[in-house]
Amino acid sequence: MTGPIDMNRVVGTHDIVMITLDTLRYDVAQTAFERGELPVLSRHLPAQGWEKRHTPGNFTYAAHHAFFAGYLPTPARPGAHPRLFATAFRGSETTARSTFVFDEENIPKGLGARGYRTVCIGGVGFFNKQNALGRVFPGMFAESHWHPTLGVGHRHSTERQVDLAVQRLHADAQRVFLFINVSSIHTPNRAHLPGHTEDSLETHAAALRYVDGALAPLFEACASRGPTFVIVCSDHGTAYGDDGYHGHRIGHECVWTVPYAHFFLGAP
Repeated sequence: MTGPIDMNRVVGTHDIVMITLDTLRYDVAQTAFERGELPVLSRHLPAQGWEKRHTPGNFTYAAHHAFFAGYLPTPARPGAHPRLFATAFRGSETTARSTFVFDEENIPKGLGARGYRTVCIGGVGFFNKQNALGRVFPGMFAESHWHPTLGVGHRHSTERQVDLAVQRLHADAQRVFLFINVSSIHTPNRAHLPGHTEDSLETHAAALRYVDGALAPLFEACASRGPTFVIVCSDHGTAYGDDGYHGHRIGHECVWTVPYAHFFLGAP
């Protein structure tokens, strides 16, 4: 479901899980949905599929800084769109009564201050903790994990991320804010389509199909723990020769437009 949610009734009563499918394009995600290629995610998406949104950043670092401050992707249609989360910020035009507002500088800190165990499972390099830059996002969480087998270029990285996430979910009964940055769709993704030696829209889509299947145990674990609110979205898209562009950190439509969904699991 993607309608208005009163997050003040969710926080404190539900686990909260946020999954960023790093670099996933909206057009690829929606086509896969329409073709019936996402059996796991499709159980939780609206009848029309992914919601089309605009990201606040055109590469991982910029987008996630905005996300953790409460600026999730914005619906790609005119109008005021109340946010789910917001740091207390005078004059905000997208903070509504349904918005969960906190004084802390980011969502992990805000939820941690309200009794949540905050867990980050990293994927791409901005989460690898191998240098000062790679420690910025993990440093927002009470608990953070990264290993090369969870990162880009590893054929089974999403399965490993999910295995670790399930372990951490079952660590204790405390409410959890779990964040996962899924790295499999990010380049290089050619390994997900045997015989392909270059990344392309086809290998990008194949990586998404792999991720869909790998997420099943995570959703099952969430539902078994109790009520869970889940956000799944991309941080930005990427170009594969679109109008001559390649990659991201550019101002192209295929980069700014991302898929988004949120939904509930488990008992209400």
